[in-house]
Formats: sequence, C-alpha cells, structure tokens
Amino acid sequence: MLAHIQLRRSFVSLPRCWQLQWQASTRIPCRTFAQATKYNRAENSEEKPKPKAHTSLRRSASASLPIRSNPTPTRSEIRPVFTLATAERYLLSNLRAHLPASARRLHDSWWVPQWKDDGQEGEIFIFGNGSFVCWGLGEDQARRFAWSVLSKSKAEVAPLREPETEDLEFVTDPGEDTRLQGDLIILGQSPSLSSDDAMPSDLPSSSLPRETVLARYSFSQALSRSTALSALEVSLENYLSSMALLPDTLQRTGKPGLSRRALVMKLGGLLKFRQGLNLNRENFSDTPDFYWAEPALENYFNSLSNALEMRNRTRSVNDKITYAAEMQSVLRELLTETSAHDMELIIILLIAVEVVICLIRDGPELWHIVMDDKDTADVESAHKL
Repeated sequence: MLAHIQLRRSFVSLPRCWQLQWQASTRIPCRTFAQATKYNRAENSEEKPKPKAHTSLRRSASASLPIRSNPTPTRSEIRPVFTLATAERYLLSNLRAHLPASARRLHDSWWVPQWKDDGQEGEIFIFGNGSFVCWGLGEDQARRFAWSVLSKSKAEVAPLREPETEDLEFVTDPGEDTRLQGDLIILGQSPSLSSDDAMPSDLPSSSLPRETVLARYSFSQALSRSTALSALEVSLENYLSSMALLPDTLQRTGKPGLSRRALVMKLGGLLKFRQGLNLNRENFSDTPDFYWAEPALENYFNSLSNALEMRNRTRSVNDKITYAAEMQSVLRELLTETSAHDMELIIILLIAVEVVICLIRDGPELWHIVMDDKDTADVESAHKL
C-alpha cells in the first residue's frame, strides 16, 4: 500500500505531458458493445456502399433515411437506378434489330422490359438524347449493354469521349405512394391516368410492377435529361478552357491570337452548344408534351427535374454561352478593325506604286515638255531685250 501511494505521488509530480504519454502507453485496449456495433455497421456499409455523392440530390439524402432504416414486410430491397450517356444522341430506328423481341416503343423511348446480365435482372429505357436508364442494374451491366447493343447497332451519333453517369436507388412498396423522397424513388400506388392512350394495352411482362411503368418512364426521362445535360456541361467546360487564354493573350500582345477562320470555327461550336441546349426536340427547358394531359406523371417528372436543378443548370449553361459569345464578338470586332487597317495600308501602298509606275513611264515625256517650255520662255525674254 505504501509503495502504491509513493508511486502515485511520484506520478503526480511528473510533468503533465509525461503523464499523458504514460497513460496512453499503459491503456489496455478493449472494445465495448457500442464500438462493436459501430464496427459492424461500418463493415456492412463497406459491403453495400451508398451511391456516389456527385449529384445535387445528395443534399437532401437525409429525407430518405426513414424509408431506408425502417423496412416493412411489403417493401422490397433497395435496388439501383443507373443512367449512362454515351453520345450526343441516338438513332432509335437503328436499335430494333439489336434489342430483345419483347422491347417496345414507349412514347419517346425504347423500353426493354427484361434484361438479364451477371445474375441481375432489370429493365432499360433508351432515349434519343444519347442516354439510357437502367432499373435494377448497376454500372457494369449498363456499360456492357452499351457495348453489346448501342455500339454494335451504330445508333450512337457523336460518341462522348467519356460517358456521363447518374445513379439513384429505388424500392417498391404497394403500401406507399409513388414519389421521390430525398435520393430514393419509391414505387407504390399511383393515381389513375387521365387518358387511356397513355398506357399501351399490349405491354409485355416486366421484371418490375406493370402498374408503375409510366412512373418509371417519367423518372427515367428526367434522369436522362440530367445526364445529357451533364455531358453538355462537360463539353462546354472543355470549350471554355480552350478559350480561357485569349483574354490574357489580348492583354499581353494586343492581338486576338486567333485567325479569322479559327474564330469562325469557335463561333460555330458555340452555336452548336446553344442549339443543343434550347432548340433541339429533346431540349432541357420545356416539359414534354406527353405530360400535359397527365398531371400525376408530370409531377413525377418535375419532382426529379427540380431535385436535379435542371432549370438552374440550364440557366448557368446559357450564361456561360452568352459570356463566350460576347468575348468572341469582341475578338471578331478586333479582327475586323485589323483587317480594315490592313486594307487601308494596302490601298495606300497601291497608290504609291501606281504613282511610281506613272513617273517611270511618263517621266521623260513630262521632263521634255517642262524643258521645252523653259527654252521657249528664255527665247521670248531674249527677243524682248
């Protein structure tokens, strides 16, 4: 006991930093129940990772926690929704021969009701804007589908250098209303359709409930637009990067740094961006005509489009295009002024050359005329004297 007291006194007399170091080195490692639960959860999360946090939907991901953490007997497991954009647009007419026999045209898309790959089964919506949406399939299955169907059918127009992706998750639950909650799509009960023509009567069986096929179509169209817009945003960023040094070159040298032909080509690329953003049939600003007569489906489409900030992103892209157009307008005016100045110098030089040629050609004759007039004047003055 005495030794223990002396040891404690000697420990108290040590400097504070030495005490902390001694406590850290003599601490016995142990794992409490809470820590073990935490580690188990971490291991489970590693086995089934969350979707990548690169979309604006992840800001509201907490809204889906009540659905994720409270499973019910009627609710299915959480499955992926993966969107892949591989080209500026697809020629949908080229796909028929390369799709399964059960594939159908569903409004503005090709619908593949059943697609099996690597032990997984799901469905696929292919849109003309260069993207397709896979329900129940992951990224590997989507890329294999793009290689085996889209590439071989030669349906891709202007393939992208790097495909763009967008991934979400969904569950089916007949006891819930169909909706978007946070970053999770819930497929459940849907209101009745306003028109009988909206749902084709000869739809084949699908790997997912038939009652929500148009809801899945609406969500898919919003996702495909977002992914296609992402591809356009990346292309525009690369374009702006190629133009980024022009203001610095203009500041240092006082010259645009581009020829007229190169500037016109850049302007053509800029007009192509604006056309793809606003003027194509599959633009990013207007709601498709199909949803005008179906308010419930329009609500699904708009809810996901708003969550993906489509309007703000479209406005931002338009602003960038406007800035690039203004910069090119300034450069074009500078090239015009430079060309006008060069034309003035050329005209002055031509006038000077013509004057020299006239002097060479008519100079002797003019010299003789001048000298003869001078001699005549001298003779006349001598006679007068």
